[in-house]
Amino acid sequence: MRLRDRRSFTKPQVMIIPMIDIMFFLLVFFMISTLYMVNLKTVDVQLPQAVHAEGQAKVTYVVTMQKDGSLWLEDKPIERDVLIRQAADQQRQNPQFSVVIRADEGLDYGQVMALLDGLKGAGVRHFGLAAHE
Repeated sequence: MRLRDRRSFTKPQVMIIPMIDIMFFLLVFFMISTLYMVNLKTVDVQLPQAVHAEGQAKVTYVVTMQKDGSLWLEDKPIERDVLIRQAADQQRQNPQFSVVIRADEGLDYGQVMALLDGLKGAGVRHFGLAAHE
């Protein structure tokens, strides 16, 4: 029986390209899966459509107005007067304070304007109206 010569053996190699492919796949998988884990603290409403809607990175208050006129601060119900008073306090503490209003599509426009007017009267200067892209 003839054995192979030791010089004909090749050294073991680490295949780096498949490992890089697997790492990129895992990176993308975890990035996409964490996007769906973000818990939005809002109440579900039917937002109106807008073609030129923009996203906003930092929002201090998200106020939701449901079809029946009820107000929600994030995911908790709140009275209009209490909301305006809290917004005025926040505005005094932080000049960059902003409010985004998520109003239901079927809500009366006058109710949205009344809330905006009350917030403006409280000194809030930065507003946003949420829309579905």
